[in-house]
Amino acid sequence: MAVLRSTLPSLSLLAAMTLWASSFIALKLAFQFYHPMFVIFGRMLVASIVFLFFFRQFWGVRLRRADFPFLLVMAVSEPCLYFLFEAKALENTTASQAGMITAMLPLMVAIGAHFFLREKISRRTVGGFVLAIIGAVLLSLAGDASATAPRPLWGNFCEFLAMACATVYTLALKRLTSSYSPFFLTAFQAFIGSLFFFPFLLFIPEGVPPALALLPTLAVLYLGVFVTLGAYGLYNFAVSRIPANQAAAYVNLIPVLTLVLAWLVLHENFTPFQYVAGGLVFLGVFLSQDRHFGEAAIKPGDVLVG
Repeated sequence: MAVLRSTLPSLSLLAAMTLWASSFIALKLAFQFYHPMFVIFGRMLVASIVFLFFFRQFWGVRLRRADFPFLLVMAVSEPCLYFLFEAKALENTTASQAGMITAMLPLMVAIGAHFFLREKISRRTVGGFVLAIIGAVLLSLAGDASATAPRPLWGNFCEFLAMACATVYTLALKRLTSSYSPFFLTAFQAFIGSLFFFPFLLFIPEGVPPALALLPTLAVLYLGVFVTLGAYGLYNFAVSRIPANQAAAYVNLIPVLTLVLAWLVLHENFTPFQYVAGGLVFLGVFLSQDRHFGEAAIKPGDVLVG
C-alpha cells in the first residue's frame, strides 16, 4: 500500500500526459469540421455536465476571500487564455510541432517559480531554456506551409503563449491545492471555461453547426470527458502531492507521445532539419535538469508575488 501511495502521483502524471498528447490529435480532427470556438466550448460544456453528477461533493467547499485572486488567475490562465492560444496554434501549425513546443513548460515553470516564488534557479537551467527557445524557433522556421498548417511560425508562437499561460496556471494551482481538492479545482476550471467561451459562439461566422458529424463529435466528447476531466483531474491530484517543478517535468513526455500519435493518426512527419531543431529543444530541457532542478517544492504557504 505504501509503495502504491508513493507511485500514484507518477502513474497519474503518466496517464495525464498520454491524454494531453492525444488532445492535440483530437483537436486537429475536430477543427477540420467545426469552428475552434465551438470545439473548445463543447469540451468545457461536456466536462461541466459530467461534474454536475458530483455536485453534492461541492456543497461543503468554502471559498476563502484570500483565495479569490488565485482562483481567478488559475481559471483565466487555464482554460481561458490557454485554449484561446492553443486553438489558434492548431489552426496554423501541425499537432507534432505544437506538441514539441510543450517541452519548454518545465523550464518556464522553473523560471516562473524563481521570479514569483523566490525559488533558486541555476545558470544551467537558464542556458537550457535559451537553447530550447532557439530550437523551437528553428523548428518553426523550418516548417512548410500546408493545408493543415498554413502559418507554422505563428502557430508555434501561439503554442508558446499557451505554455506561458500553463506556467501561471501551475504556480497558482500549487498555491490552491493546500486548501481545495483537485476534483473541485478541476470542476471550477470547467465551469469557468464554459461561461468564458459561450459568448464566442455568437461570433462564429458560419454559426453553430445545424447537424453534428460523428467523428468530430466523438472527438469533442473525448476532449471533454477524458482530457478536460481526466487529464486535469489526474494532473491536479499529482500537483497536490509533489512539487510543481517535478510534476511539470513530466510534460517532457508530451512531445514524444504527440509525435507518435500524429504519425499514426494524422500521418504527420518532420523534415530532417526539424528533427535536428526538435533535438535542440530536448537538449535544452536535458541540460537544464541539474540535480537542483525540480527538488525545491512549492510549499503550501508560498504566495505568488511580483
